[in-house]
Amino acid sequence: MKAVITVLGKDAVGILAKVSAVCAENNVNIIDVSQSTLRDIFCMIMMVEMDKSTITIGELSDAMSFMGKKNGLVISVMHEDIFNSMHRI
Repeated sequence: MKAVITVLGKDAVGILAKVSAVCAENNVNIIDVSQSTLRDIFCMIMMVEMDKSTITIGELSDAMSFMGKKNGLVISVMHEDIFNSMHRI
């Protein structure tokens, strides 16, 4: 199963590393990343695969939200199918 992780917040050193660390700790495979900085706002979309993950998508979402709040970021995790349905015309 694939999931989409989005990250928004004030740009700072180590954001990608912190998000990647949560993925690595839970055996979540990162398959694609797109990131940019708009002035001082960091934006990232990450596609991950959770087939071998040690946690559920809900638990990953909670872990990312917790880490995001500690670092002044808004992080969301959603199933790929939900993401695609939300963005289909």
